[in-house]
Amino acid sequence: MLVGLIDSGLGLLPTSAWLKQLRPELDLILLMDPDNAPWGPKQDDVVIERVLAAADRGIEAGAEALVLPCNTASVTALAHLRAHVGSVPVIGTVPAIKPAAQHSDRFAVWATAATTASAYQARLIEEFAAGRAVTPVACHALAESIDRGDSSAVSAAIRDAADRTPDDVDAVVLGCTHYPLVATEIAAALPPGTRLFDSAEAVARQALRRINQLGESTGGSGTVTVSMSGRAGSLPASALAHREGRLLAGEHIVHQ
Repeated sequence: MLVGLIDSGLGLLPTSAWLKQLRPELDLILLMDPDNAPWGPKQDDVVIERVLAAADRGIEAGAEALVLPCNTASVTALAHLRAHVGSVPVIGTVPAIKPAAQHSDRFAVWATAATTASAYQARLIEEFAAGRAVTPVACHALAESIDRGDSSAVSAAIRDAADRTPDDVDAVVLGCTHYPLVATEIAAALPPGTRLFDSAEAVARQALRRINQLGESTGGSGTVTVSMSGRAGSLPASALAHREGRLLAGEHIVHQ
Protein backbone atom coordinates (compact mmCIF):
# COMPACT_ATOMS: atom_id res chain seq x y z
CA MET A 1 0.00 0.00 0.00
CA LEU A 2 1.46 3.33 -1.11
CA VAL A 3 0.16 6.55 0.49
CA GLY A 4 0.91 9.94 -1.06
CA LEU A 5 1.29 13.02 1.13
CA ILE A 6 1.12 16.44 -0.53
CA ASP A 7 2.54 19.76 0.70
CA SER A 8 4.82 22.38 -0.74
CA GLY A 9 7.38 21.98 2.03
CA LEU A 10 8.11 20.39 5.39
CA GLY A 11 4.53 20.62 6.68
CA LEU A 12 3.96 17.03 5.60
CA LEU A 13 6.63 15.70 7.96
CA PRO A 14 4.59 15.45 11.22
CA THR A 15 1.71 13.50 9.66
CA SER A 16 4.11 11.35 7.63
CA ALA A 17 6.07 10.53 10.77
CA TRP A 18 2.89 9.54 12.61
CA LEU A 19 1.96 7.22 9.73
CA LYS A 20 5.45 5.69 9.87
CA GLN A 21 5.18 5.16 13.63
CA LEU A 22 1.64 3.76 13.56
CA ARG A 23 2.05 1.58 10.45
CA PRO A 24 5.78 1.09 9.73
CA GLU A 25 5.14 -1.22 6.80
CA LEU A 26 3.24 1.38 4.77
CA ASP A 27 5.05 2.80 1.75
CA LEU A 28 4.96 6.58 1.58
CA ILE A 29 5.61 9.04 -1.22
CA LEU A 30 6.25 12.59 -0.04
CA LEU A 31 5.07 14.90 -2.81
CA MET A 32 6.81 18.20 -2.10
CA ASP A 33 6.87 21.30 -4.30
CA PRO A 34 9.96 23.38 -3.44
CA ASP A 35 9.89 25.13 -6.83
CA ASN A 36 6.60 26.81 -5.87
CA ALA A 37 6.84 26.98 -2.09
CA PRO A 38 5.29 28.36 -0.02
CA TRP A 39 1.73 27.87 -1.22
CA GLY A 40 0.18 30.13 1.43
CA PRO A 41 0.60 33.47 -0.41
CA LYS A 42 -0.28 31.99 -3.82
CA GLN A 43 -3.56 32.58 -5.64
CA ASP A 44 -6.13 29.81 -5.20
CA ASP A 45 -5.89 28.63 -8.81
CA VAL A 46 -2.12 28.20 -8.48
CA VAL A 47 -2.48 26.13 -5.30
CA ILE A 48 -5.18 23.98 -6.88
CA GLU A 49 -3.03 23.37 -9.98
CA ARG A 50 0.00 22.40 -7.90
CA VAL A 51 -2.00 20.07 -5.64
CA LEU A 52 -3.63 18.31 -8.61
CA ALA A 53 -0.26 17.96 -10.35
CA ALA A 54 1.27 16.42 -7.23
CA ALA A 55 -1.69 14.06 -6.89
CA ASP A 56 -1.29 12.92 -10.49
CA ARG A 57 2.38 12.13 -9.83
CA GLY A 58 1.45 10.20 -6.71
CA ILE A 59 -1.22 8.14 -8.43
CA GLU A 60 1.10 7.49 -11.38
CA ALA A 61 3.61 6.14 -8.84
CA GLY A 62 0.91 3.83 -7.45
CA ALA A 63 -0.56 5.76 -4.53
CA GLU A 64 -3.87 4.27 -3.41
CA ALA A 65 -4.67 7.04 -0.92
CA LEU A 66 -3.73 10.71 -0.68
CA VAL A 67 -3.27 12.94 2.36
CA LEU A 68 -3.18 16.75 2.36
CA PRO A 69 -1.25 17.53 5.57
CA CYS A 70 -1.44 21.24 4.81
CA ASN A 71 -4.11 23.68 5.93
CA THR A 72 -3.69 25.94 2.90
CA ALA A 73 -4.05 23.02 0.49
CA SER A 74 -7.01 21.60 2.40
CA VAL A 75 -8.87 24.90 2.54
CA THR A 76 -8.21 25.71 -1.10
CA ALA A 77 -7.97 22.46 -3.01
CA LEU A 78 -9.53 19.58 -1.07
CA ALA A 79 -12.87 19.55 -2.91
CA HIS A 80 -11.13 19.96 -6.27
CA LEU A 81 -8.75 17.12 -5.48
CA ARG A 82 -11.52 14.74 -4.47
CA ALA A 83 -13.38 15.48 -7.70
CA HIS A 84 -10.15 15.06 -9.69
CA VAL A 85 -9.13 11.65 -8.33
CA GLY A 86 -12.57 10.04 -8.07
CA SER A 87 -12.59 6.95 -5.88
CA VAL A 88 -9.11 7.42 -4.44
CA PRO A 89 -9.47 8.30 -0.72
CA VAL A 90 -8.34 11.83 0.11
CA ILE A 91 -7.78 12.94 3.70
CA GLY A 92 -7.56 16.64 4.46
CA THR A 93 -6.33 18.57 7.47
CA VAL A 94 -8.39 20.61 9.92
CA PRO A 95 -6.75 22.77 12.63
CA ALA A 96 -7.26 21.32 16.11
CA ILE A 97 -9.72 24.02 17.20
CA LYS A 98 -12.40 21.58 18.35
CA PRO A 99 -10.22 19.64 20.83
CA ALA A 100 -8.68 22.89 22.07
CA ALA A 101 -12.15 24.31 22.76
CA GLN A 102 -13.03 21.16 24.71
CA HIS A 103 -10.02 21.80 26.93
CA SER A 104 -9.86 25.57 27.22
CA ASP A 105 -12.04 28.67 27.42
CA ARG A 106 -9.16 30.97 26.44
CA PHE A 107 -6.82 29.88 23.69
CA ALA A 108 -4.92 31.21 20.69
CA VAL A 109 -4.68 29.86 17.16
CA TRP A 110 -1.24 30.27 15.60
CA ALA A 111 -1.37 29.99 11.81
CA THR A 112 -0.05 31.51 8.62
CA ALA A 113 -1.28 34.96 7.67
CA ALA A 114 -3.43 33.46 4.91
CA THR A 115 -5.09 30.90 7.18
CA THR A 116 -5.57 33.46 9.95
CA ALA A 117 -7.43 35.74 7.56
CA SER A 118 -9.49 32.94 6.00
CA ALA A 119 -13.24 32.56 6.33
CA TYR A 120 -12.52 28.85 6.85
CA GLN A 121 -10.72 29.39 10.17
CA ALA A 122 -13.37 31.89 11.26
CA ARG A 123 -16.08 29.30 10.61
CA LEU A 124 -14.22 26.66 12.62
CA ILE A 125 -13.92 29.04 15.57
CA GLU A 126 -17.59 29.96 15.32
CA GLU A 127 -18.67 26.32 15.06
CA PHE A 128 -16.46 24.71 17.69
CA ALA A 129 -15.43 27.54 20.03
CA ALA A 130 -18.52 29.71 20.41
CA GLY A 131 -18.41 31.48 23.74
CA ARG A 132 -14.67 30.96 24.14
CA ALA A 133 -12.09 33.73 24.01
CA VAL A 134 -10.08 32.80 20.91
CA THR A 135 -7.18 34.93 19.70
CA PRO A 136 -6.00 34.36 16.10
CA VAL A 137 -2.24 34.98 15.80
CA ALA A 138 -0.64 35.27 12.36
CA CYS A 139 2.87 33.84 12.54
CA HIS A 140 4.69 35.82 9.89
CA ALA A 141 7.41 33.87 8.03
CA LEU A 142 7.48 31.00 10.53
CA ALA A 143 6.60 28.24 8.06
CA GLU A 144 8.97 29.64 5.44
CA SER A 145 11.79 29.84 7.99
CA ILE A 146 11.21 26.22 8.99
CA ASP A 147 11.38 25.18 5.33
CA ARG A 148 14.71 27.02 4.91
CA GLY A 149 16.14 25.61 8.11
CA ASP A 150 16.84 29.17 9.30
CA SER A 151 16.91 28.69 13.06
CA SER A 152 17.45 32.38 13.83
CA ALA A 153 14.44 33.39 11.74
CA VAL A 154 12.38 30.60 13.32
CA SER A 155 13.22 31.88 16.80
CA ALA A 156 12.42 35.46 15.82
CA ALA A 157 9.06 34.48 14.34
CA ILE A 158 8.16 32.47 17.43
CA ARG A 159 9.10 35.35 19.76
CA ASP A 160 7.01 37.75 17.68
CA ALA A 161 3.97 35.45 17.78
CA ALA A 162 4.41 34.81 21.51
CA ASP A 163 4.56 38.56 22.17
CA ARG A 164 1.18 38.93 20.42
CA THR A 165 -0.40 36.05 22.33
CA PRO A 166 -2.35 37.08 25.46
CA ASP A 167 -0.69 36.05 28.70
CA ASP A 168 -3.88 34.50 30.04
CA VAL A 169 -4.38 31.85 27.34
CA ASP A 170 -3.77 28.31 28.55
CA ALA A 171 -3.65 26.60 25.14
CA VAL A 172 -2.39 27.28 21.63
CA VAL A 173 -3.58 25.56 18.47
CA LEU A 174 -0.76 24.98 16.01
CA GLY A 175 -2.80 25.85 12.94
CA CYS A 176 -0.05 25.22 10.39
CA THR A 177 1.33 21.74 9.85
CA HIS A 178 4.90 23.06 9.92
CA TYR A 179 4.63 24.27 13.50
CA PRO A 180 4.75 20.91 15.32
CA LEU A 181 8.32 20.59 14.04
CA VAL A 182 9.31 23.40 16.41
CA ALA A 183 6.78 22.67 19.16
CA THR A 184 9.46 22.51 21.86
CA GLU A 185 10.66 26.02 21.03
CA ILE A 186 7.10 27.31 20.81
CA ALA A 187 6.27 25.85 24.23
CA ALA A 188 9.37 27.46 25.72
CA ALA A 189 8.24 30.88 24.46
CA LEU A 190 4.82 30.60 26.09
CA PRO A 191 3.81 30.72 29.77
CA PRO A 192 4.58 27.47 31.61
CA GLY A 193 1.77 24.94 31.35
CA THR A 194 0.39 26.24 28.06
CA ARG A 195 -0.94 23.22 26.18
CA LEU A 196 -0.27 22.85 22.46
CA PHE A 197 -2.75 21.23 20.08
CA ASP A 198 -1.96 20.04 16.57
CA SER A 199 -3.73 17.76 14.11
CA ALA A 200 -0.92 15.53 12.78
CA GLU A 201 -1.75 12.41 14.79
CA ALA A 202 -5.49 12.76 14.18
CA VAL A 203 -4.98 13.16 10.42
CA ALA A 204 -2.70 10.11 10.34
CA ARG A 205 -5.22 8.00 12.26
CA GLN A 206 -8.04 9.13 9.96
CA ALA A 207 -5.89 8.19 6.97
CA LEU A 208 -5.39 4.72 8.42
CA ARG A 209 -9.13 4.32 9.00
CA ARG A 210 -9.81 5.21 5.37
CA ILE A 211 -7.09 2.84 4.19
CA ASN A 212 -8.56 0.02 6.27
CA GLN A 213 -11.96 0.66 4.68
CA LEU A 214 -10.51 -0.18 1.28
CA GLY A 215 -10.67 -3.83 2.30
CA GLU A 216 -7.44 -4.59 0.48
CA SER A 217 -3.94 -5.48 1.58
CA THR A 218 -2.46 -2.58 3.51
CA GLY A 219 1.01 -4.05 3.74
CA GLY A 220 4.18 -2.77 2.13
CA SER A 221 7.91 -2.65 2.60
CA GLY A 222 8.08 0.60 4.57
CA THR A 223 9.82 2.61 1.84
CA VAL A 224 9.77 6.42 1.80
CA THR A 225 10.08 8.08 -1.62
CA VAL A 226 10.53 11.81 -2.09
CA SER A 227 9.33 13.80 -5.10
CA MET A 228 10.59 17.38 -5.36
CA SER A 229 8.33 19.28 -7.80
CA GLY A 230 8.20 16.14 -9.92
CA ARG A 231 11.89 15.22 -9.65
CA ALA A 232 13.18 12.23 -7.72
CA GLY A 233 14.94 13.51 -4.64
CA SER A 234 15.61 13.08 -0.96
CA LEU A 235 14.62 14.94 2.16
CA PRO A 236 16.50 18.26 2.41
CA ALA A 237 18.91 19.04 5.20
CA SER A 238 16.29 21.28 6.79
CA ALA A 239 14.03 18.22 7.20
CA LEU A 240 16.78 16.16 8.81
CA ALA A 241 17.16 18.81 11.50
CA HIS A 242 13.89 17.48 12.94
CA ARG A 243 13.10 14.18 14.61
CA GLU A 244 10.30 13.54 12.12
CA GLY A 245 12.59 13.99 9.15
CA ARG A 246 15.21 11.67 10.59
CA LEU A 247 12.56 9.05 11.29
CA LEU A 248 11.36 9.16 7.69
CA ALA A 249 14.92 9.05 6.40
CA GLY A 250 15.61 5.97 8.51
CA GLU A 251 18.36 7.68 10.48
CA HIS A 252 19.14 7.39 14.16
CA ILE A 253 16.93 9.76 16.16
CA VAL A 254 18.62 11.92 18.74
CA HIS A 255 16.11 12.74 21.47
CA GLN A 256 16.48 16.33 22.64
